[in-house]
Amino acid sequence: MKLSDFDFDLPEELIALRPARPRDSARLLHVKGGALEDRGVLDLADLLQPGDLLVFNDTRVIPAALIGVRPARAHGGGGDVEVEVNLHKRDGEADWRAFARPGKRLKVKDDLRFKGGLGATITAKLDGGEIALSFDRSGVELDAAIVAAGAPPLPPYIASKRAADAADLEDYQTVYADPAKAGSVAAPTAGLHFTDRLFETLDTRGVKRAWVTLHVGAGTFLPVKTENVADHQMHAEWYQISQETARLINDTRKAGGRIVAVGTTSIRTLESAAEDDGTVRAEARETSIFITPGYRFKAVDALMTNFHLPKSTLFMLVAALAGFDEMHAAYAHAIKTRYRFFSYGDSSLLWRKH
Repeated sequence: MKLSDFDFDLPEELIALRPARPRDSARLLHVKGGALEDRGVLDLADLLQPGDLLVFNDTRVIPAALIGVRPARAHGGGGDVEVEVNLHKRDGEADWRAFARPGKRLKVKDDLRFKGGLGATITAKLDGGEIALSFDRSGVELDAAIVAAGAPPLPPYIASKRAADAADLEDYQTVYADPAKAGSVAAPTAGLHFTDRLFETLDTRGVKRAWVTLHVGAGTFLPVKTENVADHQMHAEWYQISQETARLINDTRKAGGRIVAVGTTSIRTLESAAEDDGTVRAEARETSIFITPGYRFKAVDALMTNFHLPKSTLFMLVAALAGFDEMHAAYAHAIKTRYRFFSYGDSSLLWRKH
């Protein structure tokens, strides 16, 4: 398929710059069998059945947006340069991959200095605008320094319109994010709608929940630049599924319950670990799975997700799940009826077409 097949016109005013308050007051578009129904996130329990299983990504977002300075070089010219760094993948105890601006003014062996005395050296310049950084501290000491120096890594479509602030520290984190599982540089945004109140309605309904972990990378925001969709290369992301979660998923399916992924990160995790018969394995590894129309889903029956960018890999994923024509129609309806789009926007519940 062609990249242009996944394009649509989105009015800029529909891009949400702040979340709904309270979180669970957001709207929800229910898409099932080609039918569209305008609901609210608090109606989620009514749209599920007792015995269904919601699968959440419990990763925690780190403040991965760093502002630093490349000091003037002793040789080779160039004064001090302010540098914006967005960490996106950890390579070791002291090593990260990152996107940096202005990338063209940076060289291998350049030193960078950040808030609180945190320092790093550029060890490589990689394809796709990436750089490799080696920090001057490691492990938990580096983690603490990043927390002190960094800001919430807001998506480009928000960051280009306003700066991150104190509200984003809470808003851009799910209420169930596990402090022991910090490592994402973007939020699993479908989960931002959940509150204690919503969980109570789901518990009362008899809907179960399970947890997986996928550390979301900044590659989720990278545009697809190839007109032939099949030529696009996904960035790898690390995930983990515990024995307990795998057992709960497999037992739910055997009992006739449905598996509902909360967010595209959860669905990519489950499908990466699924056998052809739908059985999900307990494992920890990286995935670069790229789901486009024609993909046969193995483990997941439905997806709760926000509204995604035109020509994005995530819009391709939802078109694969609920149907190409159906999702174009759903997005046209969402635009017409003024749903709010992207990370801080409204939600949808999509059922698998096949």
